[in-house]
Amino acid sequence: MDDGRLAGMPDLTHADSVVVAVSPDELYDLVSDVTRTGEWSPVCVACWWDEGATGRVGDWFTGRNVTPERTWETRSQVAVADRGREFAWLVGGSRVRWGYTLEPVDGGTRLTESWAFLPDGLAFMAERYGEDAPRQVQLRTRAAREGIPATLAAIRRVAEGGPATGSDL
Repeated sequence: MDDGRLAGMPDLTHADSVVVAVSPDELYDLVSDVTRTGEWSPVCVACWWDEGATGRVGDWFTGRNVTPERTWETRSQVAVADRGREFAWLVGGSRVRWGYTLEPVDGGTRLTESWAFLPDGLAFMAERYGEDAPRQVQLRTRAAREGIPATLAAIRRVAEGGPATGSDL
């Protein structure tokens, strides 16, 4: 468990927003379709639902992530599925929360992507990485801070009809 090395680490959350020229329902249908994540994510190249899952709260999916340093898969569970308002999931069921909130604004929808390390995630990092856990948390925090704006820009291009894939970023 966390032995204190990760306690008090600053900035274990991040969020950013963009206005997309489509309705909240249309944008929700796009971002909640995890099978399309590879079109806009700079790290997650593919996702697939467990058999029978359709994106309801409690459903599970797998994501394949690729960076120059490594390739890995994560299991995530849908935490919020409120069409036109919010779609969120928990990596590992309790370690990291990712999500999109949607707000109608003049000209379309304000899409906010958010990310947060949760206590179980910090405990997992401490157990898995030991003395290197703070550095590993910092690396993931930096990746989220850099990836969210790139992801939002690509989602906007896809939603508004332009070409974009995660590999284009």
